[in-house]
Amino acid sequence: MDIPLRKEAHAPDPNLVTWEGPDDRANPKNWSTRRKWAATLVISSFTLISPISSSMIAPALDAISTAFHIHSEVETSLALSIFVLAYAVGPLFMGPLSELYGRVPVLQLANLLYLFFNLGCGLAQTTAQMVIFRFLAGLGGSAPLAIGGGVLNDLFTPEERGRAIAIYSLAPLLGPAIGPIAGGFVTQNTTWRWIFYATTIADGVIQFFGLFLLRETYTPIILQRKKRHLIKQTGNPHLYTEFDQHPDRTFFTTLQTAMVRPFRLLGTQIIVQLLALYMAYIYGLSYLVFTTFPTLWTSPSYYHESTGIAGLNYISLGVGFLLGTQIAAPLQDRIYRTLKARAPNNTGRPEFRVVLMIPAAVLVPIGLVIYGWTAEKKKTHWIAPNIGAAVYGAGTVIGFQCIQTYLIDTYTLYAASAMAAATVLRSLAGFAFPLFASYLYQALGYGWGNSLLAFIAVGVGWPAPWLLWRYGPGLRRRSEYAAG
Repeated sequence: MDIPLRKEAHAPDPNLVTWEGPDDRANPKNWSTRRKWAATLVISSFTLISPISSSMIAPALDAISTAFHIHSEVETSLALSIFVLAYAVGPLFMGPLSELYGRVPVLQLANLLYLFFNLGCGLAQTTAQMVIFRFLAGLGGSAPLAIGGGVLNDLFTPEERGRAIAIYSLAPLLGPAIGPIAGGFVTQNTTWRWIFYATTIADGVIQFFGLFLLRETYTPIILQRKKRHLIKQTGNPHLYTEFDQHPDRTFFTTLQTAMVRPFRLLGTQIIVQLLALYMAYIYGLSYLVFTTFPTLWTSPSYYHESTGIAGLNYISLGVGFLLGTQIAAPLQDRIYRTLKARAPNNTGRPEFRVVLMIPAAVLVPIGLVIYGWTAEKKKTHWIAPNIGAAVYGAGTVIGFQCIQTYLIDTYTLYAASAMAAATVLRSLAGFAFPLFASYLYQALGYGWGNSLLAFIAVGVGWPAPWLLWRYGPGLRRRSEYAAG
Protein backbone atom coordinates (compact mmCIF):
# COMPACT_ATOMS: atom_id res chain seq x y z
CA MET A 1 0.00 0.00 0.00
CA ASP A 2 1.09 3.58 -0.64
CA ILE A 3 1.07 6.32 1.96
CA PRO A 4 -2.58 7.37 2.29
CA LEU A 5 -3.50 10.94 1.52
CA ARG A 6 -4.68 12.12 4.92
CA LYS A 7 -7.43 14.61 4.31
CA GLU A 8 -9.11 14.48 7.73
CA ALA A 9 -8.08 16.58 10.73
CA HIS A 10 -6.26 14.93 13.63
CA ALA A 11 -5.98 15.91 17.29
CA PRO A 12 -2.52 17.30 18.20
CA ASP A 13 -0.05 14.55 19.02
CA PRO A 14 3.14 15.51 20.91
CA ASN A 15 5.05 12.76 19.09
CA LEU A 16 3.96 13.87 15.62
CA VAL A 17 6.72 15.70 13.77
CA THR A 18 5.25 18.24 11.39
CA TRP A 19 5.63 21.89 10.36
CA GLU A 20 5.81 24.55 13.07
CA GLY A 21 2.56 26.16 11.94
CA PRO A 22 1.41 27.37 8.51
CA ASP A 23 4.25 29.90 8.21
CA ASP A 24 7.15 27.56 9.00
CA ARG A 25 10.08 28.77 6.89
CA ALA A 26 11.38 25.19 6.61
CA ASN A 27 8.34 24.40 4.46
CA PRO A 28 9.41 24.94 0.81
CA LYS A 29 6.07 26.62 0.08
CA ASN A 30 7.10 29.32 2.58
CA TRP A 31 10.57 29.90 1.15
CA SER A 32 11.38 33.38 -0.12
CA THR A 33 10.40 34.17 -3.69
CA ARG A 34 14.08 34.47 -4.64
CA ARG A 35 14.90 31.05 -3.23
CA LYS A 36 11.92 29.42 -4.95
CA TRP A 37 12.76 30.92 -8.34
CA ALA A 38 16.45 30.08 -8.00
CA ALA A 39 15.46 26.43 -7.57
CA THR A 40 12.96 26.70 -10.44
CA LEU A 41 15.58 28.12 -12.80
CA VAL A 42 18.09 25.39 -11.91
CA ILE A 43 15.45 22.68 -12.50
CA SER A 44 14.42 24.32 -15.78
CA SER A 45 18.08 24.55 -16.86
CA PHE A 46 18.58 20.84 -16.18
CA THR A 47 15.39 20.23 -18.16
CA LEU A 48 16.66 22.44 -21.02
CA ILE A 49 20.18 21.09 -21.54
CA SER A 50 19.12 17.45 -21.93
CA PRO A 51 16.61 18.06 -24.77
CA ILE A 52 19.16 20.34 -26.45
CA SER A 53 21.43 17.28 -26.58
CA SER A 54 18.59 15.16 -27.91
CA SER A 55 18.20 17.24 -31.09
CA MET A 56 21.47 19.13 -31.47
CA ILE A 57 22.89 16.30 -33.58
CA ALA A 58 20.04 16.55 -36.13
CA PRO A 59 22.02 18.78 -38.55
CA ALA A 60 25.08 16.55 -38.00
CA LEU A 61 23.42 13.23 -38.80
CA ASP A 62 24.93 13.13 -42.31
CA ALA A 63 28.39 13.84 -40.91
CA ILE A 64 27.97 11.19 -38.20
CA SER A 65 26.69 8.68 -40.77
CA THR A 66 29.75 9.35 -42.92
CA ALA A 67 32.13 9.01 -39.96
CA PHE A 68 30.62 5.69 -38.85
CA HIS A 69 29.73 4.40 -42.36
CA ILE A 70 26.00 4.26 -41.66
CA HIS A 71 23.91 3.80 -44.82
CA SER A 72 20.40 3.10 -43.45
CA GLU A 73 17.99 5.99 -42.79
CA VAL A 74 16.55 4.10 -39.82
CA GLU A 75 20.01 3.61 -38.28
CA THR A 76 20.76 7.28 -38.81
CA SER A 77 17.50 8.33 -37.12
CA LEU A 78 18.24 5.86 -34.32
CA ALA A 79 21.38 7.80 -33.39
CA LEU A 80 19.11 10.76 -32.66
CA SER A 81 16.00 9.12 -31.23
CA ILE A 82 17.68 6.51 -28.99
CA PHE A 83 18.31 9.38 -26.57
CA VAL A 84 14.56 9.99 -26.34
CA LEU A 85 13.89 6.25 -25.89
CA ALA A 86 15.88 6.50 -22.66
CA TYR A 87 13.42 9.20 -21.56
CA ALA A 88 10.79 6.43 -21.49
CA VAL A 89 12.89 4.22 -19.21
CA GLY A 90 14.56 6.63 -16.80
CA PRO A 91 11.45 8.24 -15.28
CA LEU A 92 10.10 4.85 -14.22
CA PHE A 93 12.72 4.65 -11.51
CA MET A 94 13.94 8.27 -11.27
CA GLY A 95 10.52 9.59 -10.22
CA PRO A 96 9.84 6.94 -7.56
CA LEU A 97 13.42 7.14 -6.23
CA SER A 98 12.95 10.88 -5.71
CA GLU A 99 9.93 10.06 -3.53
CA LEU A 100 12.08 7.69 -1.46
CA TYR A 101 15.39 9.53 -1.16
CA GLY A 102 14.52 13.11 -2.06
CA ARG A 103 14.52 15.20 -5.20
CA VAL A 104 18.02 16.67 -4.99
CA PRO A 105 20.22 13.53 -4.60
CA VAL A 106 18.49 11.80 -7.52
CA LEU A 107 18.68 14.90 -9.72
CA GLN A 108 22.35 15.55 -9.03
CA LEU A 109 23.49 11.95 -9.46
CA ALA A 110 21.42 11.47 -12.62
CA ASN A 111 22.88 14.67 -14.06
CA LEU A 112 26.38 13.32 -13.49
CA LEU A 113 25.37 10.19 -15.42
CA TYR A 114 24.22 12.41 -18.31
CA LEU A 115 27.39 14.51 -18.17
CA PHE A 116 29.85 11.61 -18.36
CA PHE A 117 28.09 9.65 -21.10
CA ASN A 118 27.32 12.75 -23.16
CA LEU A 119 31.06 13.39 -23.14
CA GLY A 120 31.48 9.72 -24.12
CA CYS A 121 29.38 10.37 -27.24
CA GLY A 122 31.88 13.00 -28.33
CA LEU A 123 34.69 10.47 -27.89
CA ALA A 124 32.83 7.54 -29.53
CA GLN A 125 34.71 5.64 -32.25
CA THR A 126 31.99 3.20 -33.43
CA THR A 127 28.28 3.20 -34.12
CA ALA A 128 27.67 0.85 -31.19
CA GLN A 129 29.51 3.16 -28.79
CA MET A 130 27.53 6.16 -30.03
CA VAL A 131 24.15 4.42 -29.63
CA ILE A 132 24.95 2.96 -26.19
CA PHE A 133 26.40 6.21 -24.83
CA ARG A 134 23.45 8.20 -26.22
CA PHE A 135 21.03 5.87 -24.45
CA LEU A 136 22.89 6.09 -21.12
CA ALA A 137 23.16 9.88 -21.41
CA GLY A 138 19.41 9.98 -22.06
CA LEU A 139 18.80 7.95 -18.90
CA GLY A 140 20.59 10.57 -16.84
CA GLY A 141 18.98 13.41 -18.74
CA SER A 142 15.49 12.04 -18.10
CA ALA A 143 15.59 12.80 -14.36
CA PRO A 144 14.53 16.48 -14.51
CA LEU A 145 11.67 15.56 -16.87
CA ALA A 146 10.34 13.11 -14.28
CA ILE A 147 11.19 14.99 -11.09
CA GLY A 148 10.89 18.66 -12.04
CA GLY A 149 7.10 18.71 -11.83
CA GLY A 150 7.29 17.26 -8.33
CA VAL A 151 9.76 19.96 -7.27
CA LEU A 152 7.43 22.71 -8.49
CA ASN A 153 4.53 21.07 -6.66
CA ASP A 154 6.68 21.15 -3.50
CA LEU A 155 7.52 24.85 -3.94
CA PHE A 156 4.37 26.56 -5.16
CA THR A 157 0.70 26.72 -4.18
CA PRO A 158 -1.84 26.07 -6.97
CA GLU A 159 -2.46 29.82 -7.32
CA GLU A 160 1.26 30.44 -7.97
CA ARG A 161 2.10 27.31 -9.89
CA GLY A 162 1.05 28.28 -13.42
CA ARG A 163 3.94 30.66 -14.15
CA ALA A 164 6.54 28.24 -12.78
CA ILE A 165 5.10 25.35 -14.78
CA ALA A 166 5.09 27.56 -17.88
CA ILE A 167 8.85 28.06 -17.67
CA TYR A 168 9.47 24.42 -16.80
CA SER A 169 7.21 23.18 -19.62
CA LEU A 170 8.99 25.41 -22.11
CA ALA A 171 12.37 23.75 -21.52
CA PRO A 172 11.75 20.26 -23.04
CA LEU A 173 10.24 21.90 -26.13
CA LEU A 174 12.54 24.90 -26.53
CA GLY A 175 15.63 22.72 -26.05
CA PRO A 176 15.07 20.63 -29.19
CA ALA A 177 14.42 23.86 -31.13
CA ILE A 178 17.62 25.55 -29.91
CA GLY A 179 19.77 22.45 -30.41
CA PRO A 180 19.70 22.23 -34.22
CA ILE A 181 20.42 25.96 -34.60
CA ALA A 182 23.65 25.63 -32.65
CA GLY A 183 24.33 22.15 -34.03
CA GLY A 184 24.13 23.36 -37.62
CA PHE A 185 26.80 26.02 -37.18
CA VAL A 186 29.00 23.79 -35.02
CA THR A 187 28.94 21.05 -37.65
CA GLN A 188 29.53 23.50 -40.48
CA ASN A 189 32.48 25.27 -38.84
CA THR A 190 34.18 22.66 -36.63
CA THR A 191 33.33 18.99 -36.11
CA TRP A 192 30.23 17.17 -34.94
CA ARG A 193 32.14 16.03 -31.83
CA TRP A 194 32.05 19.57 -30.48
CA ILE A 195 28.26 19.25 -30.24
CA PHE A 196 28.84 16.89 -27.33
CA TYR A 197 31.79 18.75 -25.86
CA ALA A 198 29.82 22.03 -25.79
CA THR A 199 26.73 20.54 -24.12
CA THR A 200 28.94 18.75 -21.57
CA ILE A 201 30.61 22.04 -20.62
CA ALA A 202 27.23 23.80 -20.34
CA ASP A 203 25.87 21.00 -18.17
CA GLY A 204 28.89 21.21 -15.89
CA VAL A 205 28.14 24.90 -15.30
CA ILE A 206 24.50 24.11 -14.45
CA GLN A 207 25.61 21.32 -12.11
CA PHE A 208 27.93 23.75 -10.31
CA PHE A 209 25.14 26.27 -9.67
CA GLY A 210 22.77 23.47 -8.69
CA LEU A 211 25.08 22.46 -5.83
CA PHE A 212 24.49 25.85 -4.22
CA LEU A 213 20.98 26.85 -5.29
CA LEU A 214 19.05 23.57 -5.14
CA ARG A 215 17.92 22.30 -1.75
CA GLU A 216 15.60 19.44 -0.82
CA THR A 217 11.93 20.28 -1.40
CA TYR A 218 10.05 17.00 -0.79
CA THR A 219 8.02 17.30 2.42
CA PRO A 220 8.28 13.65 3.62
CA ILE A 221 12.09 13.74 3.29
CA ILE A 222 12.43 17.11 5.04
CA LEU A 223 10.21 15.98 7.93
CA GLN A 224 12.07 12.66 8.13
CA ARG A 225 15.34 14.54 8.55
CA LYS A 226 13.70 16.77 11.17
CA LYS A 227 12.47 13.68 13.03
CA ARG A 228 15.93 12.13 13.10
CA HIS A 229 17.40 15.37 14.41
CA LEU A 230 14.77 15.64 17.16
CA ILE A 231 15.24 12.00 18.20
CA LYS A 232 18.96 12.62 18.57
CA GLN A 233 18.27 15.87 20.43
CA THR A 234 15.52 14.65 22.78
CA GLY A 235 16.18 10.92 23.00
CA ASN A 236 12.48 10.25 22.29
CA PRO A 237 12.27 7.17 20.02
CA HIS A 238 8.48 7.48 19.62
CA LEU A 239 8.59 10.51 17.35
CA TYR A 240 7.07 9.94 13.92
CA THR A 241 5.80 11.78 10.83
CA GLU A 242 2.52 11.24 9.01
CA PHE A 243 4.53 9.89 6.08
CA ASP A 244 6.36 7.14 8.01
CA GLN A 245 6.13 3.67 6.54
CA HIS A 246 4.73 0.75 8.52
CA PRO A 247 7.50 -0.61 10.80
CA ASP A 248 7.10 -4.13 9.39
CA ARG A 249 7.91 -2.97 5.87
CA THR A 250 11.40 -3.63 4.55
CA PHE A 251 13.51 -1.42 2.31
CA PHE A 252 12.84 -3.68 -0.66
CA THR A 253 9.05 -3.70 -0.28
CA THR A 254 9.11 0.09 0.02
CA LEU A 255 11.27 0.36 -3.11
CA GLN A 256 9.04 -2.09 -4.96
CA THR A 257 5.94 -0.04 -4.11
CA ALA A 258 7.59 3.12 -5.36
CA MET A 259 8.78 1.50 -8.59
CA VAL A 260 5.41 -0.02 -9.36
CA ARG A 261 3.50 3.19 -8.67
CA PRO A 262 4.00 4.86 -12.11
CA PHE A 263 2.79 1.68 -13.83
CA ARG A 264 -0.17 1.51 -11.47
CA LEU A 265 -1.05 5.13 -12.17
CA LEU A 266 -0.77 4.56 -15.91
CA GLY A 267 -2.75 1.33 -15.72
CA THR A 268 -5.57 2.42 -13.38
CA GLN A 269 -5.94 6.20 -13.60
CA ILE A 270 -8.06 7.29 -16.55
CA ILE A 271 -6.88 10.89 -16.05
CA VAL A 272 -3.25 9.85 -16.45
CA GLN A 273 -4.08 7.67 -19.45
CA LEU A 274 -5.96 10.44 -21.29
CA LEU A 275 -3.43 13.17 -20.62
CA ALA A 276 -0.44 10.89 -21.26
CA LEU A 277 -1.92 9.90 -24.64
CA TYR A 278 -2.46 13.51 -25.69
CA MET A 279 0.96 14.60 -24.41
CA ALA A 280 2.59 11.66 -26.20
CA TYR A 281 1.03 12.63 -29.50
CA ILE A 282 2.01 16.30 -29.46
CA TYR A 283 5.49 15.46 -28.14
CA GLY A 284 5.98 12.85 -30.85
CA LEU A 285 4.90 15.42 -33.44
CA SER A 286 7.52 17.82 -32.07
CA TYR A 287 10.33 15.34 -32.68
CA LEU A 288 8.90 14.46 -36.07
CA VAL A 289 9.09 18.14 -37.03
CA PHE A 290 12.57 18.54 -35.49
CA THR A 291 14.01 15.65 -37.49
CA THR A 292 12.37 16.49 -40.83
CA PHE A 293 13.16 20.22 -40.79
CA PRO A 294 16.75 19.75 -42.09
CA THR A 295 15.51 17.71 -45.07
CA LEU A 296 12.97 20.38 -46.05
CA TRP A 297 15.39 23.30 -45.90
CA THR A 298 18.53 21.68 -47.30
CA SER A 299 16.92 19.59 -50.05
CA PRO A 300 17.61 20.85 -53.63
CA SER A 301 13.96 20.00 -54.40
CA TYR A 302 12.73 22.56 -51.86
CA TYR A 303 14.78 25.44 -50.36
CA HIS A 304 18.38 24.23 -50.88
CA GLU A 305 19.86 26.12 -47.91
CA SER A 306 23.23 25.47 -46.29
CA THR A 307 23.29 23.45 -43.08
CA GLY A 308 23.91 26.53 -40.92
CA ILE A 309 21.20 28.66 -42.54
CA ALA A 310 18.74 25.76 -42.51
CA GLY A 311 19.22 25.49 -38.75
CA LEU A 312 17.99 29.08 -38.35
CA ASN A 313 14.52 27.96 -39.36
CA TYR A 314 14.21 26.30 -35.95
CA ILE A 315 13.89 29.84 -34.60
CA SER A 316 10.27 29.78 -35.75
CA LEU A 317 9.53 26.87 -33.42
CA GLY A 318 11.34 28.68 -30.62
CA VAL A 319 9.28 31.83 -31.29
CA GLY A 320 6.08 29.79 -31.10
CA PHE A 321 7.15 28.16 -27.85
CA LEU A 322 8.10 31.51 -26.31
CA LEU A 323 4.90 33.25 -27.43
CA GLY A 324 2.79 30.38 -26.13
CA THR A 325 4.58 30.54 -22.79
CA GLN A 326 4.31 34.32 -22.45
CA ILE A 327 0.61 34.26 -23.27
CA ALA A 328 -0.35 31.20 -21.25
CA ALA A 329 1.80 31.75 -18.14
CA PRO A 330 -0.09 34.77 -16.74
CA LEU A 331 -3.43 33.49 -18.04
CA GLN A 332 -3.07 30.12 -16.29
CA ASP A 333 -2.89 31.62 -12.81
CA ARG A 334 -5.42 34.37 -13.59
CA ILE A 335 -8.01 31.89 -14.86
CA TYR A 336 -7.38 29.62 -11.87
CA ARG A 337 -7.86 32.45 -9.35
CA THR A 338 -10.98 33.73 -11.12
CA LEU A 339 -12.69 30.34 -11.27
CA LYS A 340 -11.66 29.55 -7.71
CA ALA A 341 -13.23 32.80 -6.49
CA ARG A 342 -16.50 31.82 -8.20
CA ALA A 343 -16.46 28.23 -6.89
CA PRO A 344 -18.39 27.16 -3.75
CA ASN A 345 -16.30 27.77 -0.61
CA ASN A 346 -13.56 29.35 -2.73
CA THR A 347 -12.30 25.84 -3.57
CA GLY A 348 -9.71 25.34 -6.30
CA ARG A 349 -9.97 22.41 -8.72
CA PRO A 350 -7.48 20.91 -11.20
CA GLU A 351 -10.21 21.24 -13.85
CA PHE A 352 -9.61 25.00 -13.86
CA ARG A 353 -6.41 24.19 -15.78
CA VAL A 354 -8.17 22.72 -18.81
CA VAL A 355 -9.62 26.01 -20.09
CA LEU A 356 -6.48 26.86 -22.05
CA MET A 357 -6.35 23.36 -23.49
CA ILE A 358 -9.12 24.45 -25.88
CA PRO A 359 -7.08 27.07 -27.85
CA ALA A 360 -4.04 24.77 -27.62
CA ALA A 361 -5.96 21.92 -29.24
CA VAL A 362 -7.05 24.28 -32.04
CA LEU A 363 -3.62 25.81 -32.73
CA VAL A 364 -1.76 22.50 -33.12
CA PRO A 365 -3.67 21.20 -36.22
CA ILE A 366 -3.90 24.69 -37.74
CA GLY A 367 -0.13 25.09 -37.49
CA LEU A 368 0.50 21.66 -38.98
CA VAL A 369 -1.75 22.36 -41.97
CA ILE A 370 -0.15 25.76 -42.68
CA TYR A 371 3.35 24.30 -42.40
CA GLY A 372 2.53 21.26 -44.54
CA TRP A 373 0.74 22.90 -47.45
CA THR A 374 3.04 25.92 -47.75
CA ALA A 375 6.02 23.54 -47.79
CA GLU A 376 4.26 21.40 -50.40
CA LYS A 377 4.07 24.40 -52.74
CA LYS A 378 7.81 24.46 -53.39
CA LYS A 379 8.01 28.08 -54.49
CA THR A 380 6.30 29.49 -51.40
CA HIS A 381 8.39 32.05 -49.53
CA TRP A 382 10.38 30.48 -46.68
CA ILE A 383 8.50 32.54 -44.08
CA ALA A 384 5.22 30.67 -44.75
CA PRO A 385 6.21 27.21 -43.42
CA ASN A 386 7.89 28.97 -40.51
CA ILE A 387 4.64 30.74 -39.61
CA GLY A 388 2.90 27.35 -39.53
CA ALA A 389 5.68 25.93 -37.36
CA ALA A 390 5.37 28.88 -34.95
CA VAL A 391 1.60 28.44 -34.64
CA TYR A 392 2.09 24.73 -34.03
CA GLY A 393 4.78 25.48 -31.45
CA ALA A 394 2.53 27.88 -29.53
CA GLY A 395 -0.28 25.32 -29.36
CA THR A 396 2.11 22.59 -28.26
CA VAL A 397 3.64 24.47 -25.33
CA ILE A 398 0.25 25.70 -24.09
CA GLY A 399 -1.06 22.13 -24.20
CA PHE A 400 2.01 20.93 -22.29
CA GLN A 401 1.51 23.54 -19.57
CA CYS A 402 -2.15 22.62 -19.07
CA ILE A 403 -1.45 18.88 -18.95
CA GLN A 404 1.43 19.16 -16.50
CA THR A 405 -0.33 21.55 -14.12
CA TYR A 406 -3.45 19.34 -14.14
CA LEU A 407 -1.40 16.25 -13.28
CA ILE A 408 0.53 18.05 -10.54
CA ASP A 409 -2.63 19.57 -9.02
CA THR A 410 -4.35 16.18 -9.08
CA TYR A 411 -1.57 13.89 -7.82
CA THR A 412 0.12 16.21 -5.32
CA LEU A 413 2.07 13.78 -3.13
CA TYR A 414 2.74 11.46 -6.07
CA ALA A 415 3.34 14.21 -8.63
CA ALA A 416 6.73 12.79 -9.63
CA SER A 417 5.25 9.34 -10.25
CA ALA A 418 2.35 10.81 -12.24
CA MET A 419 4.76 12.84 -14.35
CA ALA A 420 6.93 9.76 -14.80
CA ALA A 421 3.94 7.77 -16.06
CA ALA A 422 3.10 10.50 -18.59
CA THR A 423 6.75 10.88 -19.60
CA VAL A 424 6.98 7.19 -20.51
CA LEU A 425 4.36 7.42 -23.25
CA ARG A 426 5.51 10.78 -24.57
CA SER A 427 9.12 9.61 -24.77
CA LEU A 428 8.15 6.44 -26.62
CA ALA A 429 6.34 8.66 -29.11
CA GLY A 430 9.36 10.97 -29.35
CA PHE A 431 11.48 7.92 -30.13
CA ALA A 432 9.09 6.31 -32.63
CA PHE A 433 7.73 9.25 -34.65
CA PRO A 434 11.05 10.26 -36.29
CA LEU A 435 11.58 6.66 -37.45
CA PHE A 436 8.56 6.78 -39.79
CA ALA A 437 8.68 10.51 -40.62
CA SER A 438 10.66 10.18 -43.86
CA TYR A 439 8.38 7.39 -45.11
CA LEU A 440 5.28 9.45 -44.27
CA TYR A 441 6.41 12.44 -46.30
CA GLN A 442 7.74 10.29 -49.15
CA ALA A 443 4.33 8.63 -49.46
CA LEU A 444 2.02 11.61 -48.86
CA GLY A 445 4.18 14.72 -49.25
CA TYR A 446 4.26 17.54 -46.74
CA GLY A 447 0.71 18.67 -47.50
CA TRP A 448 -1.30 15.50 -46.98
CA GLY A 449 1.24 14.10 -44.54
CA ASN A 450 0.76 17.03 -42.17
CA SER A 451 -3.00 17.03 -42.82
CA LEU A 452 -3.17 13.42 -41.64
CA LEU A 453 -1.25 14.36 -38.50
CA ALA A 454 -3.57 17.34 -37.99
CA PHE A 455 -6.71 15.18 -38.28
CA ILE A 456 -5.36 12.83 -35.61
CA ALA A 457 -4.52 15.84 -33.40
CA VAL A 458 -8.16 16.95 -33.67
CA GLY A 459 -9.41 13.48 -32.75
CA VAL A 460 -7.10 13.23 -29.73
CA GLY A 461 -6.98 16.82 -28.55
CA TRP A 462 -10.47 18.27 -29.00
CA PRO A 463 -12.42 15.87 -26.75
CA ALA A 464 -9.83 16.02 -23.92
CA PRO A 465 -10.81 19.38 -22.32
CA TRP A 466 -14.52 18.52 -22.27
CA LEU A 467 -13.93 15.03 -20.88
CA LEU A 468 -11.71 16.33 -18.08
CA TRP A 469 -14.11 19.15 -17.17
CA ARG A 470 -17.12 16.83 -17.16
CA TYR A 471 -15.70 13.69 -15.57
CA GLY A 472 -12.49 14.83 -13.83
CA PRO A 473 -14.01 15.55 -10.37
CA GLY A 474 -15.69 12.14 -10.19
CA LEU A 475 -12.55 10.32 -11.29
CA ARG A 476 -10.50 12.14 -8.67
CA ARG A 477 -12.96 11.30 -5.89
CA ARG A 478 -12.70 7.61 -6.71
CA SER A 479 -8.89 7.62 -6.86
CA GLU A 480 -6.73 6.53 -3.93
CA TYR A 481 -3.89 8.65 -5.30
CA ALA A 482 -5.61 11.91 -6.22
CA ALA A 483 -5.92 14.88 -3.87
CA GLY A 484 -9.44 16.21 -3.42
